[in-house]
Amino acid sequence: MWFKNLTVYRFNKPFSVDTEALEKSLEDFTFSPCSSQDISKFGFSKALGKHGDALVHSANDRHLICATKEEKILPAQVIKEALEEKVAQLEAEEDRKLAKKEKDALKEEITTTLLLRAFSRRSQIHALILPEIDMILVDSSSAAKSEELLALLRKALGSLPVIPLSFKTPLETQMTQWLQENHAPAPFEMQDEAELKSDSDEGGIVKFKQQSLVEAEVLAHLEVGKQVHKLALHFGQSIAFVLQSDAGIKRLKFSEEFRAGNDDVGNDDPIARLDADFALMGSELIALMNSLVEVLGGLEDSL
Repeated sequence: MWFKNLTVYRFNKPFSVDTEALEKSLEDFTFSPCSSQDISKFGFSKALGKHGDALVHSANDRHLICATKEEKILPAQVIKEALEEKVAQLEAEEDRKLAKKEKDALKEEITTTLLLRAFSRRSQIHALILPEIDMILVDSSSAAKSEELLALLRKALGSLPVIPLSFKTPLETQMTQWLQENHAPAPFEMQDEAELKSDSDEGGIVKFKQQSLVEAEVLAHLEVGKQVHKLALHFGQSIAFVLQSDAGIKRLKFSEEFRAGNDDVGNDDPIARLDADFALMGSELIALMNSLVEVLGGLEDSL
């Protein structure tokens, strides 16, 4: 339930699909396991996993969705080696070189055979649709995986007018200024981790971890032109995270004290606890995003 990374997109147009319509739209793209001949399958699955039946879990006009991907583990090198062995065998037996068309047919045959014996692995990715702030937050550190989920959602809905989150002033410029001043705007506090990069290809990258960022060693890199591209921050007393210059939010961690806010709900009713955690997380993520937009000077104008 608790998101660990955020790849953030914002809507160009208000998201006005209600829970019932969203659920119905996702149903035609429900996940089904790989058959013997499938290399991979990708589709929407139950938002709350084994604790629910719906593809969409909604509360206060906030929508949680989940997509599942199953992939057969069939390395390209295994196919290549099997194909080379088979081609060598047939060319020796027939005393001729096989044509490209014949090799392609053999490759397809070998792939089909190997798929029958291949192991598979599954992964899930969640997203939180937040119409009140015109954003969708994907729980992934990978832009490629996030885009894959959005592509599936776009296919289900017919359209999905979103763009990656970006700010009016480059994030590296603002984070560098914070580090120079040894102060992040409230309600944020800098922590003891940063990554600095030079604009030139020869300048390199330097990383600091568990080290005071006000030391001369750190500031010397700023003086020669490096800029901050990753910075560890705290949001109030609730969330620790690393902000990146591409607006990605990584290693998101909700404090134990914050998560304890739902301890009175208990764990006897798993659905009630998940619903309470969903409400608590959603509200705090909205507060986080609103605060970031404010201290960073607003969002870049959409095209």
